[in-house]
Amino acid sequence: MKEEKDYIRDLAEIRSMMERTSKFLSLSGWAGIMAGCYALIGAYIAHQFHDFNPGQLDYDATVSGKGYASISGVLVLAVSILILAIGTAIFLSYKKANKRGEKAWNATSKRLLASMSVPLVSGGVLILVLIANGLIGLIAPLTLLFYGLALYNASRFTYAEVRTLGLIEIGLGLISAYFIGYGLLFWALGFGLLHIIYGIYLHYKYER
Repeated sequence: MKEEKDYIRDLAEIRSMMERTSKFLSLSGWAGIMAGCYALIGAYIAHQFHDFNPGQLDYDATVSGKGYASISGVLVLAVSILILAIGTAIFLSYKKANKRGEKAWNATSKRLLASMSVPLVSGGVLILVLIANGLIGLIAPLTLLFYGLALYNASRFTYAEVRTLGLIEIGLGLISAYFIGYGLLFWALGFGLLHIIYGIYLHYKYER
């Protein structure tokens, strides 16, 4: 009986070791929570201070002075949020990896980054093309859609919950493409509220 328990324990340890080497498990739940907070604050600023309403912006508005200033301000805001979110995620991932006695930058994290980069880069280029052509209403749906695709790809190399989050982001992007006038609201839901919920779930399941 004792030998059988030892055998089961050894198998569990082997399985855990294989999982650590094949999956990036240094993602921090707090990183998701902070990213969600950044996104909600950014959506509020875009709506209140830049008067950003993608459903009412067309090509004529973007080439006018007020419309161009609004889009430029929102782009700067979006880039700032992205830098904050990525910086926070990197810092907390390194901190968590060091606590676990692991390296955050390894072969698995490189594969994770590569799997996310193709949808994110292609989506980013497409969004810049849309902005240049005044198709502002499609920005929020496509950011959600391509981000969801990136998460779905990356889920092979990290927590399984990332795949679910990716599918939800894709769904929100498709719905947002139909309800163009509510793009900023869907963006806040996808990048804000969902990230906070995901981060809390991840923290309580894997980090406590």
